[in-house]
Amino acid sequence: MSEKKRDDRKNWYPLDLSGTVYPTLQRKDYSAVFRLSMTLNQKIDPALLQQAVDQAMPRFPTFKVAMRKGLFWRYLEPNHRPGPFVREDIANPCMPMSFKGKSRYLVRFYYYENEISMEMFHSLSDGNGGMCLLKTVAAQYLRLKGVAVSCGEGVMDLNQEPDPEELEDAYAKYARSQSRSALRQKKAYRVRGTREPFYTLNVIRGVVPVSQALGVAKRYGVSLTEYLNGALIYALMCKQKSENPVRQKPIKLAMPVNLRNLFPSRTMRNFIVLAYPSIDPMLGDYTFEEIVKEVHNYMRYHINPKFLGADITTDYAVRANPLIRIVPLFIKDFVVRGFYVRVQDKQSSAGLTNMGIIRLPDGLKEHTERVDILMGQPFSARTNCAVVTYQDQLSISFASCIRETDVERLFFTRLVQDHIHVKIETNRSQ
Repeated sequence: MSEKKRDDRKNWYPLDLSGTVYPTLQRKDYSAVFRLSMTLNQKIDPALLQQAVDQAMPRFPTFKVAMRKGLFWRYLEPNHRPGPFVREDIANPCMPMSFKGKSRYLVRFYYYENEISMEMFHSLSDGNGGMCLLKTVAAQYLRLKGVAVSCGEGVMDLNQEPDPEELEDAYAKYARSQSRSALRQKKAYRVRGTREPFYTLNVIRGVVPVSQALGVAKRYGVSLTEYLNGALIYALMCKQKSENPVRQKPIKLAMPVNLRNLFPSRTMRNFIVLAYPSIDPMLGDYTFEEIVKEVHNYMRYHINPKFLGADITTDYAVRANPLIRIVPLFIKDFVVRGFYVRVQDKQSSAGLTNMGIIRLPDGLKEHTERVDILMGQPFSARTNCAVVTYQDQLSISFASCIRETDVERLFFTRLVQDHIHVKIETNRSQ
C-alpha cells in the first residue's frame, strides 16, 4: 500500500450523527444540499476565484473529501482529485449531488456578476461550518485582488493547521444526558401542491431592513427568530383554514438549533438539533399575537442545554447501540428511510432556519454587500425557509418544489401588515 493511501486511511472521518441520515435519503430527484452566497461590491473574476478555492480547500480537511460506502457505515475519505471547479451560476440552485461524480467533491462553487455562491452536501456540515469555508474563500479571493483581509470571525488562517476540535464529532462529545426524549410526535399539517418538473427549485426571497423587523419583534415582546417562526406558523394556519379540512392538524416547524451557542465546540462539522415550535388549531382559533407568544414560551422552555442534550443523547444512543453497529448498511438504509418517510418527515409542516448575524473581519466587511442562505430542495412537496442577517439586511429565502406560492404570499403579507418593507426577488419566470 502506498504512503498516501496509508495516510488517507488514518484520516478517514466517520459521518457525524446528522450526517449519517442524509445519504440514506438520497434519491435521483433529491439531495440534501444547501447554498450560501456572498455578494461583493465588484464583479467576480472566475480565474482568481478558482485560485482562492484551490488555496482554501486544504485548510478544511473534512470538506476536501469524498463519500465512501463500507459494509456497516458510510464515511468520508480525503479527496486528492482536482477540484472543486468554479462554474457560472445556474437558474435552479441546489441540484442533487452524486457521490460517484467525476471529482466526487460534495462542495460546489458558483459565480454570477458580483456574487460568490457555495453549495454543500449536508453530511459535511451545517450552515455555520459551511459559512466558514465561504468566508475564507471570499477573503482569499480579495487578497489575490490586492485587498488586505485579516483572519477571524470565521475566516481561517490558511497557514495554520486545523485545530483537532474543528474536526471532531461534537455529538459524540456531548451525548451524556441521563434523560431521553421521545422519538415520535403527532403528525403535522402538510401543504399539498402541484409538484414542479424534475430539477426545478422555486426560490422566493424577501429582503427586509433589520431595524424594522427588530422593532416589530420588540413590539410583540419576542426575539426576531420567534417573530419569524410565528409569521410562518400563522401563514400555514391560514393556508390550512382555506382548505376547509374536516379536522385540522397541528402546525409545526422543524427549526435547526445551532448547538455551538449552548455547548462549547469549535467543530466545522454538523452540530445542530431540531426544535419544533407549534400550535394545535383543534384547541381553538389563534390570533397572530397568541401564536408569537406561544412560540416565545416554547423557545424559553425548550432551547437550553438540558432539553437539547437529551435530544442528542437519544439520537446518539441509537447509533451507538452495539446491535445497530453490526447491522449491514443496506438494512440500516432501508429502516432509516422508512422511518423518515412514515414518521419524521410527517412531524413538521415546514422548515425554518435562522443563521443569525453574519460578522466579517476587516477587509472582507468593507467589500461585502449582502449574505444569503438557501435551505435547498425539501424532501417532500412543501416549502422551507432560511434566514440570515448581515448589517441592516435580513434575507429571508423560501425554497419550494411545488408551484403554488400561498404560504410565501401569506408570510410576506403578514410582515407587510406589521409595516415591514419587503423587497421580493425570485428565480421564477412568471
